[in-house]
Amino acid sequence: MIHFEEQLNHLIKEALHEDIGSGDYSTLACIPEQAMGTAVLKIKDEGILAGVAIAQHIFKLVEPGVSFKIYKNDGEAMLPGDIAFEINAHIHTILKCERLVLNCMQRMSGIATLTHSFVERIQPYHTQLLDTRKTTPNFRLLEKEAVRIGGGTNHRFGLFDMIMLKDNHIDYAGGIEKAIALAWEYVQKNELNLKIEVEARTLNDVTTICKVAKGKVFRILLDNFTPAEISEALNIIQRQFETEASGGINLNNIVSYAETGVDYVSVGGLIHQAKSVDLSLKAKLL
Repeated sequence: MIHFEEQLNHLIKEALHEDIGSGDYSTLACIPEQAMGTAVLKIKDEGILAGVAIAQHIFKLVEPGVSFKIYKNDGEAMLPGDIAFEINAHIHTILKCERLVLNCMQRMSGIATLTHSFVERIQPYHTQLLDTRKTTPNFRLLEKEAVRIGGGTNHRFGLFDMIMLKDNHIDYAGGIEKAIALAWEYVQKNELNLKIEVEARTLNDVTTICKVAKGKVFRILLDNFTPAEISEALNIIQRQFETEASGGINLNNIVSYAETGVDYVSVGGLIHQAKSVDLSLKAKLL
């Protein structure tokens, strides 16, 4: 179970501690402690904006009484020259939070922008876009939030919220049938409210899963299948299970996968191949 705000607060506090350490001496040296200031978030790239709500949360966690005026919301298209928000607070607060806010928003907006490009390609089709666990350690919360803002769907957050029997689990357990049986037994014995997904590497695997997994597995992961093989697999499955395609899916070929009618495609590159966008937080002098 993910408690978003609790995890976000932890992320912010740890990130600020990493950055500030024993003190923001640059600010302490030249800015009076009680001085107030205003700053604006300037957009320098085209794309999909993400992280405005996170920026607001960061500032308000440090200084609850800040004035935060939003001009563009998460998920909106952005263009160079746009202003996302305006913050009025103690200058010490603005400068303490500046780099964390920019790091989060630049990364999140890059992910949201790339995700949106994928979603647009498959918009006419039944298929939905999933992210993966190929994320930056300790930053998964916001990377997956950025995928959601960009129009994608979040897959499992971690190892604790779904049983996903992949190739190594299957090989270590002694085969698909044994892995499914053991996982199902474990869920029942421990009264866990966890769904089970299992990976198929071949069409023979698909046939085996269909024979032994009815009522136990909810989704079959078709890993590194070509679109033609996906179509064959779907003919075998006959919608007895949800289906997910993964492996080597990109902007150039995602439509060919969506055309098969597979329920989901998962793309690790949504996060690990996204390019951060250019944003800046600038003092607004009155």
